[in-house]
Amino acid sequence: MLAVTTAALALAIGGCNKTDNTNSSAPDQPAQAAKAAGDQTISAALDKNGRFYQAAHSAGLDSTLAGPGPYTVLVPKDDAFSKVDGALKDAANPENRAELTRVLTYHILPGTVLIEDLGKAVDNGKGKALVQTMNGQTLTATKDGAKVVLTDAVGNKATIVDGDQKRSNGVVQYVDTVLMPAAASKAPAKS
Repeated sequence: MLAVTTAALALAIGGCNKTDNTNSSAPDQPAQAAKAAGDQTISAALDKNGRFYQAAHSAGLDSTLAGPGPYTVLVPKDDAFSKVDGALKDAANPENRAELTRVLTYHILPGTVLIEDLGKAVDNGKGKALVQTMNGQTLTATKDGAKVVLTDAVGNKATIVDGDQKRSNGVVQYVDTVLMPAAASKAPAKS
């Protein structure tokens, strides 16, 4: 399922670049993008005092975000964390690591996904597009005017407020809300 949805998103986003021939890019665009991104990884570029980085560090995801990727990371602004409870409130508590990891991997998309790519996928999807996350669940992308809005599994809406910050292993998109995955399913106890 993950591979199918990821492949579908890649095809949808890849197809976006072929719809408008008036805005075609030079063949050496990947090399230019790599130059623009420099050699700084997503992990290295995140604010070490920021709430997202501190939570990622507590969950051990900072080393993942320093890896080869590519990843697209949806980083909630610090003030968004004041509106959440649970594992994100007490990220340093080792007992919260599994839940923290589940929530944070909901903020990571496989591959490099730019704001324009999401917008085109929404347009091609007649107003919405499903976006696969690294935790196996999806977000629903829509548009509010020119802004891309991501809706999580519980109905929270996060607007991308700043983004396309390219790094050597992907891209960072800043959102105004912490996204929450569907509740973790618990297997019934066997008697």
